[in-house]
Amino acid sequence: MSDLDRPATDRRSAPPGAGDARQALPGLLRITAGAYIRTAAWTLDASVRVGQRMVRAATSGESAAELLDDARGYARDLLGVADLDERLRTLMPDGVVPPRAEEPEPLPESPHASLRDRGAALLHASADVDLEESAHPAYERILEELAPDEGRILRFLALEGAQPSVDVRASKTLNVTSELVAPGLSMIGQEAGCRYLDRVPAYLNNLYRLGLIWFSRESLPDPLDYQVLEAQPDVLAALRGRGRGKTVRRSIHLTPFGEDFCETCLPLHTAEIEALPGAGPPPVDPV
Repeated sequence: MSDLDRPATDRRSAPPGAGDARQALPGLLRITAGAYIRTAAWTLDASVRVGQRMVRAATSGESAAELLDDARGYARDLLGVADLDERLRTLMPDGVVPPRAEEPEPLPESPHASLRDRGAALLHASADVDLEESAHPAYERILEELAPDEGRILRFLALEGAQPSVDVRASKTLNVTSELVAPGLSMIGQEAGCRYLDRVPAYLNNLYRLGLIWFSRESLPDPLDYQVLEAQPDVLAALRGRGRGKTVRRSIHLTPFGEDFCETCLPLHTAEIEALPGAGPPPVDPV
């Protein structure tokens, strides 16, 4: 009996495309059975491949995103769904399109992954006995962050050693406590021949920031160095400006990092500077 010979009630009760779907059912069952058989047959092989892939990834330091993409490909091969959409299209009636599985968006790579890769490369280089480094890799960047006067200060400290500095403090109630009036006064700017003496505090702060100098709370052993410093006009003005003031003796040193930087990057002696091509007038060596 054709569809036209059926009663109207039967035609109304049959959903659209039901006959086409019944015709496609055997093909769908074949696909399902085939997927089941492939799953059983390929499970062992895929497990071995995934295990080997994870071992290679762990030893080579590959990122998690790359490993996830490979695992996703193994899963498609394992289940036999790589061409499932195309097979369904050939079996479904015209005009009926099976839903296509959306590809998941790739996970964004963690910013820490690249840092860890760089750290791993650094540790690998540390184990390379044939690797030779002529200088610390930070020296090039530090040279770009130094003012010419700061170069003079470093050269002066490298040649003359640690320098005295004083804090001026004003006594408060009953001389029990004191207030800081002027910190870190020194003669480094004048002794080093700096051009901009008013910028010396900023210069010293920058050198400290770069790890080249440090401000010690200890005084130098020779008291004569402090007697000359405490007679300077800026120190005397700070002492007079707050009534009963006093000086606290400190010192300014090159750090070991700063010493190596000066030895590596700065021509410390006048003959070296004069020998450089295109060098200007050499700085005056401190007496």
